[in-house]
Amino acid sequence: MKKHIHIFGASGSGTTTIAEKVCEHTGYSHFDSDSYFWLPTQAPFTVTRRHEDYAALMDRDLNSSPHWVLSGSVTGWYDELASIFDLVVFVHVPADIRIERLKRREAERYGDAILPGNSRHQASAEFIEWASSYDSGSRSGRSLAKHEAWLKTVTCPVLRIENLELDRSVESVLQAIKCN
Repeated sequence: MKKHIHIFGASGSGTTTIAEKVCEHTGYSHFDSDSYFWLPTQAPFTVTRRHEDYAALMDRDLNSSPHWVLSGSVTGWYDELASIFDLVVFVHVPADIRIERLKRREAERYGDAILPGNSRHQASAEFIEWASSYDSGSRSGRSLAKHEAWLKTVTCPVLRIENLELDRSVESVLQAIKCN
């Protein structure tokens, strides 16, 4: 059985949700890359940790559990982890679906603060714009081209999930975990 799984994709592709559901079924520990990369600040997702700090935190947590799922992308900021993955799951969802999910998530997280003229409006709009350019690769950070290039370097099995419903995505990952 696969015991160290990395599920990643664009923002809004469902990696965290899939990881949580897989962990509910398997009893694996779930870790999310955002909680390591970003410092917990009053305005979330604005200040990054230093490499040695997030690496130490991730290494501590990943080494504390024999079976885990890591959701979110580490591509470009902690590529060294690739050597310990037993399975990589790449989730790709069309941009229109991802952006709609992200807009809903922003509204759930921040409420009226994202409305025009309010405190989080500009940050939320910039985030949606950033996330919208994933497929075209016209932004820094995560992009489809960078993820595809990284996948070519991975030595463990790769499962691609293309726009499947949540239950089918979870079932696909559970089946891949059981394969030797």
